[in-house]
Amino acid sequence: MAYATYEDVQVRMNRAMSASEQEVCTALLDDAAVIIDKFNSAASADIKKVVSCRMVMRALGDGENSIPMGATQGSQSGLGYSESWTMGAGSTGELYLGKLEKELLGSQDKAGSYSPLESMVGGVSI
Repeated sequence: MAYATYEDVQVRMNRAMSASEQEVCTALLDDAAVIIDKFNSAASADIKKVVSCRMVMRALGDGENSIPMGATQGSQSGLGYSESWTMGAGSTGELYLGKLEKELLGSQDKAGSYSPLESMVGGVSI
């Protein structure tokens, strides 16, 4: 079950989507919901909607700009044409949770560690 609709994404992108883009967007929103629920299913509906839209917008791109959404560095050249981009996390066209989305979903509440060796020691103190 998606937490947003293609209309929600369309409004945030400030452009109309073609029928095929609407279908892709709807499928990506379903996928985003699975990723969000795996990270934190207890997040509020409003946060899940915002995160869903941001994830899908990044995956779709804006259709006009040559700079991929989510890029942290980039360069372009002129007549010989060269283009290069560095992505902060994930890659273009991929659904992923960025740093802000993780914070919105409550990543700051998930600190800790686990060592499988602790169960092997069996309470022996050194």
